[in-house]
Amino acid sequence: MIEKKKSGYWLSHVGLCLGVIFIFFPVWLAFVGSTVTQEDIMQPPFPVLPGPHLIENYKYALFNISPDGYYSLPVPVLKMLFNSLIMALGITIGKLIISLLSAFAFVYFKFPLRKTFFWLIFLTLMLPVEVRIVPTYEVVANLGLLNSYAGLIFPLIASATATFLFRQFFLTVPNEMVEAARMDGATPMQFFRDILIPISKTNIAALFVILFVYGFNQYLWPLLITTSSDMQTIVMGLKFMIPTGDDYGHWPTIFSTAMLAMLPPVVIVIAMQKFFVKGLLESDK
Repeated sequence: MIEKKKSGYWLSHVGLCLGVIFIFFPVWLAFVGSTVTQEDIMQPPFPVLPGPHLIENYKYALFNISPDGYYSLPVPVLKMLFNSLIMALGITIGKLIISLLSAFAFVYFKFPLRKTFFWLIFLTLMLPVEVRIVPTYEVVANLGLLNSYAGLIFPLIASATATFLFRQFFLTVPNEMVEAARMDGATPMQFFRDILIPISKTNIAALFVILFVYGFNQYLWPLLITTSSDMQTIVMGLKFMIPTGDDYGHWPTIFSTAMLAMLPPVVIVIAMQKFFVKGLLESDK
C-alpha cells in the first residue's frame, strides 16, 4: 500500500511538472525572443537561450525607438501599458463598488419587486458587451466619450456575477450581527462600512484578481471606441504590431511587448494569491 501511494505521489508530481513545462515553454520562447536581435529570430533555428540584448530591446519597446532606425511604433508601449492599467483598475474598482452596494441593498433593504429586480440584473449575464455592442457604442458616442478613459471604463463596470456572489455572502451573515449593530445605533452605511466590508475582504480580493485580468485583457471594446493611437491599450497595440502579408515587423520589440503585457496580471495574481485562494474556498467568516 505504501509503495503504491509513493508511486502515485511521484507520478502525479511528474505529470504536474510536465504540464508546467508544456505551458511555460511558449512564454520562455517569447522571453528569449525579447533578448536577441531581429537577425537571430529570422534565421532558423529559433534560439532557445537568452541573448545579450534584453535591456536595449525593452528600452526600444517602452520608448518607441527601434535598434535599426527603420521601425517605430505608433505610440510607445509605456503609454499603452498605462492606458491598460487605467482601464483595468477603473473597471475592477467600479465593478466592486457597484456590486457591493447593490448586493447590500438587495439583502438588507425591503422594497417592492426586490427579487424581480435582482433576477433582472442576473439575466444580464446573457447580454455581454459583444451582444449589446452597437447600442452601447451609440450611447457612448452620443455622450462624447469616444477616445476617453471614461468611455473605456463606464460601459463595463456593471457586474451581475459579482453582485450575485456578494449577495450570497451577505446572506450568510448572522442576523444577530445586524441586530447588535442596530442596538449600538449604527446607521445602515456604518454597518456596511465597518462590518460588512471588513469581513468581505477575502471575497473582494478574489474578485479583484478576476476582474483585473478581465479588464486588462479587453480587446474588442477598446478597439471599437478608440481611434486615437494615444488611447491604444497594450493588447490592441500587440495585435497591430504583428505583421500581416508583406508588412515588416520587428520581432524583438513584439516579444518584448508581449512580455510586458503579461507582467501586470502576473504581478496581481502572485501578490494576491493567498487572498484569492481564501476568497474562493472559504464560505464562513
